[in-house]
Amino acid sequence: MTTLDGGQIFGFDINQKGNDGALASAQTIDPEGDTLVSVETFNQNTGAITKSFARHQGKRHEYSFDGIFANDIGLVTHYVTPPNSIFAIRYYDVMNPVTAQKFTGAWTPPIHDIDVLQGVENQDSSKSVLFAIELKNQDRPDLIVSDIAANTFGHIYHLDPNLFGGGNGPRLSEFSAANEAVIALSPDGGRVGGAAPLNVLIDLRTGKTTMLTGLNNGPFGAGYVNGLAVDPNTGIAATTTELNAQVEFYDLTKRTATAVQLPCSRPGDQGLSGAGIAVDPVHKLFLVSEPFYCNGQQGSAIVVYDEHGTLIETITGFKFAIAEPAAVLNPSKRLGWAFGPSFSQLQQFFY
Repeated sequence: MTTLDGGQIFGFDINQKGNDGALASAQTIDPEGDTLVSVETFNQNTGAITKSFARHQGKRHEYSFDGIFANDIGLVTHYVTPPNSIFAIRYYDVMNPVTAQKFTGAWTPPIHDIDVLQGVENQDSSKSVLFAIELKNQDRPDLIVSDIAANTFGHIYHLDPNLFGGGNGPRLSEFSAANEAVIALSPDGGRVGGAAPLNVLIDLRTGKTTMLTGLNNGPFGAGYVNGLAVDPNTGIAATTTELNAQVEFYDLTKRTATAVQLPCSRPGDQGLSGAGIAVDPVHKLFLVSEPFYCNGQQGSAIVVYDEHGTLIETITGFKFAIAEPAAVLNPSKRLGWAFGPSFSQLQQFFY
């Protein structure tokens, strides 16, 4: 599938309980730096673009698609650059539902001037968990629980910037059955020979944190956590790490861990490390995006594991970037979409 206006895709998602999906698109259209931006909806079964809207041309507007949340609620960051400024103001537009194919309202953050960086892929609860930074407060990290459709908020937790700051590469997920957010990170910036990754569990009722030391295998250690996904029901978590081409599996309840090596790789093969991870909690599967599968001889791949770390299948035929985000899944259809092969395209797959 290619965007209708040919622009690069800046975020996308699909409705796990329907047939719709949505994305944000942008492209530079002249030497002066003017851009053409839009939000587009598509049919996840056929890949057909169903509508392009909120189109702007010039230098003032940009979008990124943050995700689809419970009840088919779409959240879009709208960047608006004031005249004579180079710094965009962030507004948050809502599609309620995505099938309305338009903005229907706004989400108003509880903290002024924040940038939403991650949202938990959870379409079963109206309470969404978001990770954001305060742009005019030294990028202080926050965890926000919100009913996006109602524009209301539960708890807001101000996180330790020394631990959850961007240099440590925090990755967000959720253990819903325990009402815990899960953040995996690299406490010393993921340096060669550095400290082991940390898995931080944050109680969404009290803010209490529990820290579990991660595996640090390989001659260079684990390095950055590239991807994290958690089965929201069982509490099995999977991570990919930058320096050792491994996938780590953690039982967050039993506090146990094991690791497997990605196909064709060794513990020092940094270039073969996995990127984003998607979870299918219905069939108990983790889908790992691997940009350079088997030394790149077969391009990129999605490597599928069960929750015990057993390799189930490898899906080839992709062309990923290095820091590839996780694919998005509709478990009821066993269908997914991933970036590529070009920056203006998405690719459908089945697993």
